[in-house]
Amino acid sequence: MMKKIAFVLIVFLLSGIQYSCENEDQDKPLPEPKEIEVDAPTRQLIGSGNQMGFELLKKIHESQESPQNTMISPVSVALALAMTYNGAEGETKRAMEEALQLTGLSRQEINASYQALMEALLTVDPKVTMEIANSIWYRQEFSVEQDFLDVNQEYYDAEVSALDFNSSEAPSVINNWVSDKTHGKITKIIEQIDPLTMMYLINAIYFNGKWRYQFEADKTSDEPFYLADSSEIQVPTMQTEADLGYFSHDLFRAVELPYGRGNYSMVCMLPREEYQVDDVIGAMNENNWEDWMNGMQEYAVQVHLPKFKFEYKKSLKEILIQMGMGVAFDPYESDFSGINPDRDDLHISEVKHKTFIEVDEKGTEAAAVTSVTMSTTSADPGGPVVVKFDKPFVFAIREVTNGTIVFVGKVVEP
Repeated sequence: MMKKIAFVLIVFLLSGIQYSCENEDQDKPLPEPKEIEVDAPTRQLIGSGNQMGFELLKKIHESQESPQNTMISPVSVALALAMTYNGAEGETKRAMEEALQLTGLSRQEINASYQALMEALLTVDPKVTMEIANSIWYRQEFSVEQDFLDVNQEYYDAEVSALDFNSSEAPSVINNWVSDKTHGKITKIIEQIDPLTMMYLINAIYFNGKWRYQFEADKTSDEPFYLADSSEIQVPTMQTEADLGYFSHDLFRAVELPYGRGNYSMVCMLPREEYQVDDVIGAMNENNWEDWMNGMQEYAVQVHLPKFKFEYKKSLKEILIQMGMGVAFDPYESDFSGINPDRDDLHISEVKHKTFIEVDEKGTEAAAVTSVTMSTTSADPGGPVVVKFDKPFVFAIREVTNGTIVFVGKVVEP
């Protein structure tokens, strides 16, 4: 009844559970998914996070000049920005609420909902290997409001460290934390620390899990995979047959592959012959997604799924500006007085996102890291900034009180 399917994958959110069904247990009934009860604010937050994830994926997809493997973690992005949001005030606070789709929720409701969500994700199944970690790193001479640190420690369990950002070892300290929290799957989020950088707010997510219905390794074989330009390649493709969630739509066919007790799953969406990935991504929004998932029905499905493994990284700065968070990136308009009321130039200068995923016969291992960089337009007076003019440079001589530039030039060979 069901034809063989080779899936082009779009992978969402958290797909990790560590669960193994030994041969002698195969006759035992599989456990049912555990119902997670959430209150109204948390339900809104989950829907908003999904919608933000769809918008991020669309904008990333639209920005790519050529097709490439892509994966984001909306939860990781949301948690890193939520911690940052706790220091935002005025128009910056409102802009972040709109971009994160959190309008109508109080700050306390947002924090409490994220706390409840993290606890649920981590404890929904005792077999889960699922880890979420948050941290705040700030320049040791930079003054940070204690209330800001306290709320992020209370609700996000954030590790807080004052660090000598001028030390050559500082990037390694932060990167080692990232590597440790992602089990070595993502080893670096910071290359070097700019003298104007005052703080990093970082979220790391790691998950590892086995399929509820595992693919048998001896059934894996090379099968054709057709690229966007219609060319054909041969790829190792896994096979399994099981009673799985299936949904048929005009744009695509979808199969849901569960992990463990079924609380987590990977939804694979295959565009129909006359459509492309672009069409499926373009149709994604929270309402459609909810309809599609509600439309899943259990069928006996034979799945042919390519093994894959890739890393992805993306700066989200321009995309978040397009989504309405521009004021948070503007050093002259941003208001992060909740972090430091004395620095009216404190702003978000960068949001980096890195992900890793590997899918094989046993299951899925994946990780995500989001780093929010907070900067100023001038260095804090509390610490030394080393600047070596050891290459060609520009100079100017000016009158300070009225700003008149008397001389301006460059030195290319002293």
